[in-house]
Amino acid sequence: MSAALEKFCGSVFWNDSYLARPDADLPVCFQQTVLVWIPLGFFWILAPWQLLPMCKSRAKKSSVTKLYIIKQVLAALLVLTAVAGLALAFVDAEQGAVPAVQYTNPSLYIATWMMVLLVQDARRSCLRRDSGVLFCFWTLSLLCGILPFQSLVRRALQEPISDLPQFILFFISYGLQLLLFLVSGFSDIAPETKEIGKKNPQATASFLSSITFEWYTSMVFKGYRKPLEIEDVWELKDKDKTKALYTAFEKNMKTAMQKARAELEKRKRKKRRQEGDPDHGNSMSKAQSQDILVLEEKQPKKKKKKKGDNEDSGLPKDYPRGWLIKTLGKTFQQNLLLAVAFKVVHDALVFVSPQLLKLLIAFVSDEDAFAWQGYLYAILLFLTAVIQSLCLQQHFSLCFQLGINVRASLIAAIYKKSLTMSGATRKESTVGETVNLMSADAQRFMDLANFIHQLWSSPLQIILSIVFLWGELGPSVLAGIAALLLLLPINAFLVAKAKTIQESNMKNKDARMKIMTEILNGIKILKLFAWEPSFEKRVNEIRARELKNLANFGYLQSVSIFAFTCAPFLVSLASFAVYVLVDENNILDAQKAFTAISLFNVLRFPMATLPMVISALVQVNVSTVRLERYLSGEDLDTSAIHHNPIAGSAVRFSEATFAWEQDGNAAIRDVTLDITPGSLVAVVGAVGSGKSSLVSAMLGEMENIKGHINIQGSLAYVPQQAWIQNATLKDNIIFGSEVDEARYQQVLKACALLPDLELLPAGDQTEIGEKGINLSGGQKQRVSLARAVYSDADIYVLDDPLSAVDAHVGKYLFEHVLGPKGLLQKKTRILVTHSISFLPQVDNIVVLTAGAVSEHGSYSTLLANKGAFSQFLNLYGNQEEDVSEENTAAVALAGDEEEADEAVDPCMEERTEDVVTMTLKREASIHQRKLSRSLSKRSTSSQKKAQEEPPKKLKGQQLIEKEAVETGRVKFSMYLRYLRAVGLCFTFWIVMGYVGQYVAYVGSNLWLSDWTDDSVRYQNQSYPTQLRDLRIGVFGALGLSQAVFLLFATMLCAQGAMRASRVMHQQLLSNILRAPMSFFDTTPVGRIINRFAKDIFTVDETIPMSFRSWISCFMAIISTLIVICLATPFFAVVIIPLSIFYYFVLRFYVSTSRQLRRLDSVTRSPIYSHFGETVSGLSVIRAYGHQERFLKQNEITMDINQKSVYSWIISNRWLAIRLEFVGSLVVFFSALLAVIAKGTLEGGIVGLSVSSALSVTQTLNWLVRTSSELETNIVAVERVHEYATVKNEAPWVTKKRPPRGWPSRGEIQFIDYKVRYRPELDLVLQGITCNIGSTEKVGVVGRTGAGKSSLTNCLFRLLEAAGGKIIIDDVDIATIGLHDLRNNLTIIPQDPVLFTGTLRMNLDPFDQYSDEEVWKALELAHLKTYVQGLPERLLHHVSEAGENLSVGQRQLVCLARALLRKAKILILDEATAAVDLETDHLIQTTIRSAFADCTVLTIAHRLHTIMDSNRVMVLQAGQIVEFDSPTELLMKQGIFSAMAKDAGITAAETTAL
Repeated sequence: MSAALEKFCGSVFWNDSYLARPDADLPVCFQQTVLVWIPLGFFWILAPWQLLPMCKSRAKKSSVTKLYIIKQVLAALLVLTAVAGLALAFVDAEQGAVPAVQYTNPSLYIATWMMVLLVQDARRSCLRRDSGVLFCFWTLSLLCGILPFQSLVRRALQEPISDLPQFILFFISYGLQLLLFLVSGFSDIAPETKEIGKKNPQATASFLSSITFEWYTSMVFKGYRKPLEIEDVWELKDKDKTKALYTAFEKNMKTAMQKARAELEKRKRKKRRQEGDPDHGNSMSKAQSQDILVLEEKQPKKKKKKKGDNEDSGLPKDYPRGWLIKTLGKTFQQNLLLAVAFKVVHDALVFVSPQLLKLLIAFVSDEDAFAWQGYLYAILLFLTAVIQSLCLQQHFSLCFQLGINVRASLIAAIYKKSLTMSGATRKESTVGETVNLMSADAQRFMDLANFIHQLWSSPLQIILSIVFLWGELGPSVLAGIAALLLLLPINAFLVAKAKTIQESNMKNKDARMKIMTEILNGIKILKLFAWEPSFEKRVNEIRARELKNLANFGYLQSVSIFAFTCAPFLVSLASFAVYVLVDENNILDAQKAFTAISLFNVLRFPMATLPMVISALVQVNVSTVRLERYLSGEDLDTSAIHHNPIAGSAVRFSEATFAWEQDGNAAIRDVTLDITPGSLVAVVGAVGSGKSSLVSAMLGEMENIKGHINIQGSLAYVPQQAWIQNATLKDNIIFGSEVDEARYQQVLKACALLPDLELLPAGDQTEIGEKGINLSGGQKQRVSLARAVYSDADIYVLDDPLSAVDAHVGKYLFEHVLGPKGLLQKKTRILVTHSISFLPQVDNIVVLTAGAVSEHGSYSTLLANKGAFSQFLNLYGNQEEDVSEENTAAVALAGDEEEADEAVDPCMEERTEDVVTMTLKREASIHQRKLSRSLSKRSTSSQKKAQEEPPKKLKGQQLIEKEAVETGRVKFSMYLRYLRAVGLCFTFWIVMGYVGQYVAYVGSNLWLSDWTDDSVRYQNQSYPTQLRDLRIGVFGALGLSQAVFLLFATMLCAQGAMRASRVMHQQLLSNILRAPMSFFDTTPVGRIINRFAKDIFTVDETIPMSFRSWISCFMAIISTLIVICLATPFFAVVIIPLSIFYYFVLRFYVSTSRQLRRLDSVTRSPIYSHFGETVSGLSVIRAYGHQERFLKQNEITMDINQKSVYSWIISNRWLAIRLEFVGSLVVFFSALLAVIAKGTLEGGIVGLSVSSALSVTQTLNWLVRTSSELETNIVAVERVHEYATVKNEAPWVTKKRPPRGWPSRGEIQFIDYKVRYRPELDLVLQGITCNIGSTEKVGVVGRTGAGKSSLTNCLFRLLEAAGGKIIIDDVDIATIGLHDLRNNLTIIPQDPVLFTGTLRMNLDPFDQYSDEEVWKALELAHLKTYVQGLPERLLHHVSEAGENLSVGQRQLVCLARALLRKAKILILDEATAAVDLETDHLIQTTIRSAFADCTVLTIAHRLHTIMDSNRVMVLQAGQIVEFDSPTELLMKQGIFSAMAKDAGITAAETTAL
């Protein structure tokens, strides 16, 4: 080989003597062949791929830029130099024989430069015009060219130049290549792609800019100058958007799921065979199979399913397994493979450094070594470090991207699943748990994805380290490895233990979040009943369990940290001791010791991350199970809903039997009905007779048992409890259809919404809060109805839409919308109703009893039948001839939420002009207080802002304030607040523990370096044994003390962290429960929940970890720098500029990163709240068929969050590359200084200095990472603190206690009482003065906004007085504690709120009453028979928000609550909203008999319920206008008589009542 090359060059190819001298050089032949061919070979292998875009792309090339022209000109000049070189060779050939290389090289170059021209042109059809291959080629070419470059220069300096033209050509060509290299570092952006570049510079960044993340710098500067807003963050690339990701994921999910389902079937079949299911083993005798049934009954865990129902026989626990990970792997395989490639290169280079270190130590110890070797080693150390860092950062960038993409796919999948889930599956998990799947479980996948490659890379690094160590220390390495292996089982045990703790803690967390969600949703009830302490106790019990687990987890962690700190040290101790003890001749010298040490350091990282990754894997396993179960749940089975065209039938039920669960009791049985197109059908029946179930069955929300339903045309659905989105009023009505202004106005008018728009601060652009919080019940219901009317469907399914509105409004709606003359007269309408008055006008009436149709027909037919229906009517409503017109006395309509209704009475509009203006004026004054309810507390700063803003936005247009995003540096006080919560004494000792650890660490290293110098001291003598034993002993003692100090510190840390968690959660909880009502009106529940979920989780688990790692990183860096300075004091000079650079990079980065993290958490809340909203409005979304639109909305919300997380990830990489460069410089300078000071240093200290420097890079990186993580996480303390300092309401109990048995008489006096909702708003009650006598029954009436509800709020002091006072039995209520007040009054609220827990807990959370008393109350509330029929009776479990009771039953439970408390004063916020007439009658009679000796205030929406009260108080605009007995008021022509006239009550009737 070498001979052939020598003939080719005409000179020597290789001769070792060239290198064995101080001014070493390479032979010319080697320079002309190998060094030329390496870069060219690289280029020709990869360049052809670069031409592909040119071949396949029909896309037109982007236009020519200046940069492109410069590149092409330079490449053309290179072609010319190569041509000139070839010409020279021919010229020389005339004078004599020229070696072949002179022809071949220029020819190769001509071809290459032509290829470069082509490649640069081909790249014009790509978005990123710079070619990475070219950049690498230029780099390689320049590096290889340095050697001939320096040898030519040296030769020229020693003697005259022999071949001048060749010499000049080489330098010209080298210069041009250098220029091209520099130019290709810049991004070449064509004018067409400028816009894309602005949205996302990464798309057009050059190769150099991409690998160093230089394109991101502008963002970092921007973030440093001002806090970043979400608008500043760059868009995602299309392939990273949620839609693209989910499409791929879903495709793979479908195939994987099918396989998994097939496996599941196999498992089930196998299981059945084992259980010997009678269906299979027919040979078994009858008796045996009976036994098996009995056995099955005995095991209560297994729900016994119907046989033959092969979906679910066997445990309900089984589900398709193992498909999720496969799906993810397949979806993201490209990313995974690329990351593997980078990691492999990095891992290989990791082992180059210790070898170079070994050579460097040998060089320092060797007197005769040539100086150039030392410099070469230093430069090589630097280069490996830089390349290593570039690869690692690319690898991490890919991993983190994988993480967010996996999270996005999972969230999208969960969201989509929630839209298609069947009712039974939905029942399995509450909204809270599903949100948890999104937040916690998807997050876990993300965390694992970041380090997933450690799973293979760690073992690989461990194996390689061991191989190299064997080379250094021989078999004695086995001692070290044995020590490692001993630690593994300990660790495995700890991991398993931690897993069980984590799992039980997940359960506690779920339970705590569930109860918190309920508390926040029912906060008004808690306050009215003064139940906060009971619930606080429940939460604290769960929290205590959680903290106990946390503490145990902390101790486990500290033991495992202890084991891991011991590991590297134990390993080196064992290896060195055995090595020295095995053989007298084995002397530990610097080369061996420090190469070994740096290899042990390499071992440290994989050994530390492997268990972390494994525990993350364990957590992901738990999450995988939860996700797989959720995502593979049953979908909604709408196969029983047919859409066949049948003439003359809009909806046809054929023997339809439906149940809520696959094998539950049928909720509707054998219904056969035919509804003709365009008819109006009323569905009536008692509470719990299955009216709502009938509707749900039509919507396909129920499980079909037999029969089917045929529906023709599109549906619109109005649910019983209106579902309102957090959007503007207009968006709520239009609901994603096209805007048709004329129709929109028509709908508004028909639904009586126009007067409300005048009340609302910004008309139909008013933002409606979560769950429609700033609308009254009637308004919500009408908006819901308007949405249906606007959607212009064929069939309208109306589940009691008139229940929440006033009588006259109900009448108006019926006339203008639902009835024969209404907007919907041509449509098919199915109306579930409790209201008798409309029945004569409907075409058909369906009477349901116990889920079956007992009779149906027209009104007259049913009356004539004398069936259940006619009895029902006879009870309620004396049939006068003109029943439809006049007598609406029995209209069972009522409000919920707030004064039921806001419509200007339609009857009034026909009256004279001035009445209308009067009403409008009155409404205007109300509008202020409407606002007041809705608007949130504005901090002073935002008030100032509001003044500066242009007055475009009307006051109150926006209800929910934007979530406060803290900007700027986290205040130092937050760290102090956390440390105070930990305990300052604790903190001090923790820090001392860490200091002790690192003192011992530096000590052991210095001792080791001294030990290795013994090899030089005792070079030719025998090594004294006692010295050897001393060396080993002290080394061991120092190492052990290091670990003990650490154990001490981490144990304290766990203890302190638990203390902090307890304190902070306690403060937050007790404060939120004591916050005034106005706080809850203006703060979305999701936001408060977020504090309890995410932020408390951070305080519990993340902050302690961050603190620990921060302290240890900081100490490690300080100790390393001290060691390097001890070795080469000059290094102190280098530290200064490096630390300045480090500091600046850090400051720049941290402000950007912190803001991005904050944006992340702020943009994350909408994902969850949108999800929560979707789940609660599922039936509506499905009924309208708007799933697609909601999916899209979810994608948009996701992408906004994705882009902030993505930006944050890149900012981390940007930083890491720069810091690792600092680290590489530290290595370079420590090596360089060692080379320069060669004569004065021992090998030991150099080894110590450089091996410490090699480990510093990673630590530098970790320091910034942990400090920014700490800053980010400490924000949680800030956010918790923000809600822990919300202004409280008055104290619960004050020094002044009311007398025992107060109020004994129940007299209420209002003395000039004024109240407003918030300081800056107008009065709502404008000085009310009245006396209510003992046991008097008073009805309170008034049109909307008159202040009826405010009156109750004042009695309970949900609102504090602005003037005047209320005196109850001679006690001014403002002077006593809230609980003393609220415990002694009773209210039956409008909306029945129940909590998860037993029925008994819902009646008596404090266990104050005996069982007899509870049963008595239930009996009076007409619930006794129902409760006795339940299997668990009083301990019957009430599900979330009381879902498993009908609305009427919930209302009765609330009545029972009041009966149980039996205070002297009862406030009845009339709530007959969802109750049929029968139940209503029951409630009324119960109240009359049971509360005969009490003072009763009834806030009435239907006059007939208060016609028998002693007096009626008529409120208008916050003042009492009339206050007298009903008969008197009817006589005098006032407001009351006008209202009574609307309701069809005449003076004559009152006597009848």
